[in-house]
Amino acid sequence: MKKLIVAGVMALGIFNASAQKIGYIDTDMLIGIMPEAAKADAELKAYQDALGLQGQDLGKEADAKAAQFLKDSATLSASMKEIKRNEILELYQKVQNWNQIAQEKYNQKAQEKIGPIRTKAYDAIKAVAKEKGYAYVLDASSGALLIYPPSDDLMPAVKTKLGIKDAPATTPTNAPKTNTPKGN
Repeated sequence: MKKLIVAGVMALGIFNASAQKIGYIDTDMLIGIMPEAAKADAELKAYQDALGLQGQDLGKEADAKAAQFLKDSATLSASMKEIKRNEILELYQKVQNWNQIAQEKYNQKAQEKIGPIRTKAYDAIKAVAKEKGYAYVLDASSGALLIYPPSDDLMPAVKTKLGIKDAPATTPTNAPKTNTPKGN
């Protein structure tokens, strides 16, 4: 009798699971078309450029101190030479480590800028899934989803929820030209 009850419960569970709707959405594409993402991208580009300039300035400062040291080294005491050499070495080490430091700063700024956008997108996805009765929503941008029916794509509904309109179709600017006789 126990086995019959367990089998019945399992059958109901499988039936219930198969009745639940499963949808998918490409979150990377969604975030990429959100207006906030374009603004964040521009701000991050400007920040990255500023970090690059800081690195260049740091290199110029190190070169200038090294040149000044070579110029003044004849008049400096041995202890002062040692102090200046250590300062210059520290500066050059900072220049060498700048790329890593700049990358860490950029990643931190990117998290600050993109985090709220990602949260807004996920909130919209959750709301649409709830409205449309989806029990599961898979992220197509992860690459784990290979086959899916187009009828379950939540992108149009989430774009509507976020107020994102489709961009008008544009013709490619570098499309090959065809030679067609004029007058036909």
